[in-house]
Amino acid sequence: MDLPSEISNKISKLKCCVLIPTYNNEKTLERVILGVLNYTNNIIIINDGSTDSTKHILKKFDELEQIHFPKNKGKGSALRAGFKKATKDGFDFAITIDSDGQHYPNDIPVFIDEILKDKNSLLIGSRNMTQDTVPKGSSFGNKFSNFWFWAETGVKLTDTQSGYRLYPLHIIKNIRFRTTKFEFEIENIVKASWKGVTIKNVPVKVLYDPDERVTHFRPYKDFARITVLNIWLLIIAFLYIKPRDLFRKIKKKSLKRFLTEDLLKSSDSPKKKALSILLGTFIGLTPFWGFHGILALSLSVPLKLNKAIAFAFSNISIPPFIPFIVIGSIKIGSYILGTNVNFNFSNFSENLKSLTKVKEYLIGTFVLAAVVSIIFTLIGYKYLLLRKKSD
Repeated sequence: MDLPSEISNKISKLKCCVLIPTYNNEKTLERVILGVLNYTNNIIIINDGSTDSTKHILKKFDELEQIHFPKNKGKGSALRAGFKKATKDGFDFAITIDSDGQHYPNDIPVFIDEILKDKNSLLIGSRNMTQDTVPKGSSFGNKFSNFWFWAETGVKLTDTQSGYRLYPLHIIKNIRFRTTKFEFEIENIVKASWKGVTIKNVPVKVLYDPDERVTHFRPYKDFARITVLNIWLLIIAFLYIKPRDLFRKIKKKSLKRFLTEDLLKSSDSPKKKALSILLGTFIGLTPFWGFHGILALSLSVPLKLNKAIAFAFSNISIPPFIPFIVIGSIKIGSYILGTNVNFNFSNFSENLKSLTKVKEYLIGTFVLAAVVSIIFTLIGYKYLLLRKKSD
């Protein structure tokens, strides 16, 4: 590992600072600051309205940049204030380290060495959550958070809750954040990932000392806030982000290249691709207008199918085909129910406004969806098998 002096030079060249948000951590704050000072003087301390002896401790470090909130606003507010100040002071990167003593300042070189490999990345310290000293609630919460992050971004991480991080400020400053409490650390990595930032874990040590550590996490209230945020982010991911990314990919490659490279030449088996066609086509012909793509993407994840294929075939209900789908569905439903329906192109608009054919349409559309999706699947599967043999 590099010597502190070598790391200090790297930190200066990177224009990197260290943010230390703190709230009533009088037992460990001074130790954390002294540990960071071994590597850099570029420190910004954000006192989030502490009511203990924090102010007296910080008087010993008057030479360091300090921000003092008169009242506690939350960790998110403290970090956002730190990011703003760091950007204003001309820093390009910021390492955040908690003041409760769980993080080791001598892990700073791990972040610096890794960010030099890819400056367009956001690094999160990955703690060993299997240690006996780690509370079971923290370990479970971290696993739960990792799952949410994967669902929202498609990126798998081993630790998404660690506050020991390195942020690329030139990207963070352009992201609009809305949260101010603990949930901010979830919001910022999800939105950074959506912006194309590479989110990585780096190994760090962790210390949970029950005699020193003070946590301000409220199990019920904060967990509820984080859950609401994750639900909202998941909705945005499926309503906007995933379709946006797919369309960008198609636009960048052209539809022909996308079909041949991403759909036909993906590593998935012909069976998996065919089942993805089945899912996408079936959903695309059901009456869930406006939600076909979202449903295809959301169902393809737990079913472990090809998301791109499912989404592509869910768009079968394009405007030119809609009249044929609606009329065909009503006629099929009418035949099944034994009713007499006069519904064709000449009276399409008039009948579409009527609710008298709803039962026929609903029954017919699911039957049509099943038949067409099976036909498309069988044709697709046969084609994929032939293509695989020829490759």
